[in-house]
Amino acid sequence: MNTNLAVLIDADNIPATPVKEMMEEIAKYGNPTIKRIYGDWTRPHLAKWKDVLLENAITPIQQYAYTTGKNATDSAMIIDAMDILYTDKVDGFCLVSSDSDFTKLATRLREAGMQVLGIGEKKTPTPFIVACDRFIFIEVLRKKQKQSAPVKNNDNDKNDDITPKVIRLIQSSISDMSDDDGWAFLGDVGSLIQKKRPSFDSRNYGFDKLTPMIKSIGLFDIEQRENSKSRHKLIYVKNK
Repeated sequence: MNTNLAVLIDADNIPATPVKEMMEEIAKYGNPTIKRIYGDWTRPHLAKWKDVLLENAITPIQQYAYTTGKNATDSAMIIDAMDILYTDKVDGFCLVSSDSDFTKLATRLREAGMQVLGIGEKKTPTPFIVACDRFIFIEVLRKKQKQSAPVKNNDNDKNDDITPKVIRLIQSSISDMSDDDGWAFLGDVGSLIQKKRPSFDSRNYGFDKLTPMIKSIGLFDIEQRENSKSRHKLIYVKNK
């Protein structure tokens, strides 16, 4: 069964340019049956949203700024999210913002059994990032849009962005999921890494998938095994 998602966008904290790539990314996780964007559309700086809203069938929600310095958009978005939650029409939410004010909302939605996908810029505060099941940085989508950052697929490629902290995260996750011989199914490892660090994404390090990223590090053994249920082979990894 396809997962139905409610996509709620904070126009005050998200750039309009990567919306097409953002919607393509969201489609990987479910069917965006509800798509709403919140802001004061009387303000000139939001005019650039007009074309992308029409092209992606996103419904604009008008929210006037009642008081200078206060963000009424946040409140409108939170109220709508709770209304949608109690309609039982969706299985998850995608919260698009770089604002930490949505941290409590993400936590509350997860407490209700919803899957929560977050999308925002790298400046997004950590509390909001870790409150989501998965968090995707807009900068990754911008790279896809501009096609200016080539994806590394060569096993010999090295990436200085892969810090010792990231390597330890991968090593510990392999250990946590490994059998008595030290081997762990890569799919399970990837899922555990995502739970430990929702913002983890191999594309942040220039790799389209986790497998070539792990190969490039050179600290792991990789083994392909036959899959009795599919023609695709299963990939297992082990700490060297």
